[in-house]
Amino acid sequence: MNVQLQHIVRNMPKAELHMHIEGSLEPELIFALAQRNGVQLPYPSVEALREAYAFQDLQSFLDIYYAGASVLLKEQDFYDMTAAYLDRAKADHVRHTEIFFDPQTHTARGVPMGDVIHGIHRACADSEVSATLILCFLRHLSEEDALATLEAALPYRDRFIGVGLDSSEVGHPPEKFARVFARARELGLHLVAHAGEEGPPAYIASALDVLHVERIDHGVRVLEDAALTRRVAAEKIALTVCPLSNVKLCVFDDMGGHNLLQLMDAGLVVTINSDDPAYFGGYVNANYEAVFASLPLGLQHAYDLAKNSFTASFLPQADKQKFIDELDAYFAAFNVV
Repeated sequence: MNVQLQHIVRNMPKAELHMHIEGSLEPELIFALAQRNGVQLPYPSVEALREAYAFQDLQSFLDIYYAGASVLLKEQDFYDMTAAYLDRAKADHVRHTEIFFDPQTHTARGVPMGDVIHGIHRACADSEVSATLILCFLRHLSEEDALATLEAALPYRDRFIGVGLDSSEVGHPPEKFARVFARARELGLHLVAHAGEEGPPAYIASALDVLHVERIDHGVRVLEDAALTRRVAAEKIALTVCPLSNVKLCVFDDMGGHNLLQLMDAGLVVTINSDDPAYFGGYVNANYEAVFASLPLGLQHAYDLAKNSFTASFLPQADKQKFIDELDAYFAAFNVV
C-alpha cells in the first residue's frame, strides 16, 4: 500500500459494526482490574498473558477470552473498559460504533445485569464517538438461558438497540434461537447474528430465514453457495467482516488469501471491523491497513467500505447521511466521489 493510500484509509471517517467490548480488554487493563478487584489470574505477568494469545481456532480463543472477562466485576470496570475502546476508536476516526456485549458472561459470575449495562452505556454517553449497544446471546448456552437474559435486560431496554448471537458457531445453528429472536423482534429490537465464519453457508441462510436478521456478522463463507451469494447481494444484507480475526482464527491462512475482494466483486455490502481487537492484533484501522497492504485494493474500495459502514449501521437515516456527507467531502479531494 502506498503512503498516500495508507494515509487516506487511516484518516477517513468510518463506522465499526462488529466489535465485542469484552474483546477490547488489553492485558494491561486486565491486570489493573484484577489488582483492583482482588482477582488472581492464571498468568504471572502482562507479557505471559500476551504470549497466550496464540489461538488454533475459535474455541481456544474463547477459553482465554472468558478468563480475561473474569476481572469485570463492578460497574466502573465496564465503564473503564468501554472508555478505553472508545478512545482508540476516536483515534482511528471512527464516527459511530455499534458495540456488542455478552451479559451472560458476567451474570453467570453474579455480576448484576444493571452494572454491566450501566457501566458500558455511561462510557458511551461520555464519549465524543456516537455509540450504541447490541446485546449478544452466547450460542453455546441454551435458548432458555438466552430468553431469561433478554427478560432480565428489559428494564434497561432504552440502553440497547438490538440483539445478536455469538460464541461457538459450529454445532449451534441459528435456528436453535428462533424463539428468543422472535421475542426480540416483537420488542422492536434490531437483529444480527454471527454466521458463516466457521459454520457453513447454511447457517447464513437460516439466520436470514429463521431469525430474520438484518445483518450477518462475518459471513465470509457465503461465496461457497452461489445462489445464497446472489440473494445476499440482491437483498443488500451487509456482512461485518473482521479480517485480522479471520486470519488469527485460521479461517484464512494469511491475509493475502482473504476473500474480501471477491465478496466486494460479488456485489455484497462488505464492512471492515475489528471483532476482538485486543486478542486479534489490532483495532479497526489495523484491519483496514492489513487488507489494503495484502490485497489489490484502491481508493474506490476504501470509499465503498467506509460508506458501507455507515449505510449498514442502525443509525437514523439523517445521521447516516450526515456521516456520508462528511465522507464525500473527505474523498472529494481524491476524485473518488
